[in-house]
Amino acid sequence: MELRAEGVSKRFFRNSKNTNYFYAVKATDFVLPAGKLTEITGRSGSGKSTFLNILSGLLEPTEGKVLLDGTDLYALADGPRSVLRNRSIGVIPQGQTGLHSLTVLENVKLPYALYGETAADETAMALLEQVGIAELRDAYPNELSGGEMRRLAIARALIRKPGILLADEPTGDLDDANTQTVLRLLRQAADAGTAVLLVTHEREAAAYADCIYHMESGVLTGETV
Repeated sequence: MELRAEGVSKRFFRNSKNTNYFYAVKATDFVLPAGKLTEITGRSGSGKSTFLNILSGLLEPTEGKVLLDGTDLYALADGPRSVLRNRSIGVIPQGQTGLHSLTVLENVKLPYALYGETAADETAMALLEQVGIAELRDAYPNELSGGEMRRLAIARALIRKPGILLADEPTGDLDDANTQTVLRLLRQAADAGTAVLLVTHEREAAAYADCIYHMESGVLTGETV
């Protein structure tokens, strides 16, 4: 599965002396290939997260297209786009996310429950085993450490076996051991054929990446293979 951006940009309104808008992402072409871990680095505020949200189908670009295996995501109505995104794109958002009223196991199965479908406990448990928190299946998010929450988010993002995995600063605020665990899990997903995008400022991530880009002031440059 391939995710492609063609001339995408994002403009926000902001009153200033010379203009009433600014570009968080300037016109960008980009391809996220299957079976590769692609990294985007850059300072906070450089446009990385905005770009990832555009690619995920969550934030409509001001100009340009996002194509998922040739399907223009933003040409779809909200409902069909949400269904396609849920089935094909796994997103690991910034911060610690999880519904506090659900157990770890229920949170992992949530992408199925959102559309009235059922995920087998065995499937979810296999992912929890993979990320090393199977013993926490009946715990609630407020009982987890930061590293455990990150691993829950990875398991949840992988539950539907998406062809695309987008990770936004998944190692933020983690210690060295948990950072390495998360990076290894993303590398394993890419090795299994998933197209993985990692937005990060972690220097250690470069050792796991196949392609590295840098974003500054909304401009994406410098692929490394």
